[in-house]
This record gives sequence, structure tokens and C-alpha cells, in this order.
Amino acid sequence: MLDRMHELERRHLADQVDGTPFAQRLRQVPPETGRLLALMAALAPAGQMLEIGTSGGYSGMWLSLACRERGDRLVTFELAEDKVLLASETFRLAEVHDWVQIVHGNVLDHLPRYQDVAFCFLDTNRALYDAIYAALVPNLVPGGLLLVDNAISHASELAAFIQRAEQDPQLDSLILPVGKGVLVCRKKR
Repeated sequence: MLDRMHELERRHLADQVDGTPFAQRLRQVPPETGRLLALMAALAPAGQMLEIGTSGGYSGMWLSLACRERGDRLVTFELAEDKVLLASETFRLAEVHDWVQIVHGNVLDHLPRYQDVAFCFLDTNRALYDAIYAALVPNLVPGGLLLVDNAISHASELAAFIQRAEQDPQLDSLILPVGKGVLVCRKKR
């Protein structure tokens, strides 16, 4: 797993330097965010473990560590076929494919089927965040966690979304200055 993590970290840096078009870049969280995800997922209550935005599978590897410890399976959603193939390769090479299921397609077509969500990491097309929030938050179990990446680096773009989460009476929310900033939301009991 460490070898694959290092390979994806190398590719991520290379994409930023070599002029790869933004839409084709391998985007992923930094290692410190990965560690936070694994810790928070391991502490989540019982229920479904979700990730929205698989990319190359980097954060999914971190989350698979928590799933292995919990005896759960991560369901991760990705729209881009090339990233589904890359993530499948990542999970196979890291030998975590038994703990991860990739769902290829628009998450909004699938999300309503997932009830009793204990943990969700959201890191995808930000234009979908409001619709994902509306479909996901009612299905979080009491104590369930929603973590959203880029809360500091894209604060102006996410301002309305962050405000919605912070003002939602169903949730306790705060932003952690880890990586590019992680919005952590916990469903109240």
C-alpha cells in the first residue's frame, strides 16, 4: 500500500508541474488529510462507509484501513471512467480490493439507496455539493460524519455550502486546518 501511495503522490505532483490540463489531473488529498480520514472513519458509528470522488484511489486506501479495522466495506463513487480504471488498479495493487467497492456513475443516481450512513468523505465536483448534501444528510445515522475537503483552499467557492452546514440544526460542524482544510460535520443524536 505504501508503494502505491508514493506512486500516486509522485503522479499528483508531476501533473501539477507538467501542464496536464486541470480536468485530467490526478487530484487527491495530502497524506495528513488521509491520516485524518482514516482516524475519523475508524471512530464513526456503525453504518455505511462512503466516499464521493474516488479519483486514483489515494483517499480510498486510507479509508480502507479504517474499514478493515471495523470489518466494513467502503463504497466509493466516481464518474470518470479513466479514474475508475486507475482506482481499480490502485486497490488491486494495494491489496485492499476486498474492502472497497467502486461504483461507476453519477453519485446522485445511486446515493438515495444508501441508508444508515456512518461516514462520508466528499471530494468531487463542487457543483454537485448542494444536491449531495440534500440526499446524504437525512441518511446519516446519529453521530454519523460527513467530511468535506478543500474547506480552506476553496473557502470562497464553498462559502454558501459551509454556511449551510454550520447553520444546519441537525449537525455540529467545524473546519480543521489539515491539508487544504477539512469541514467536519457530525449528525446530532
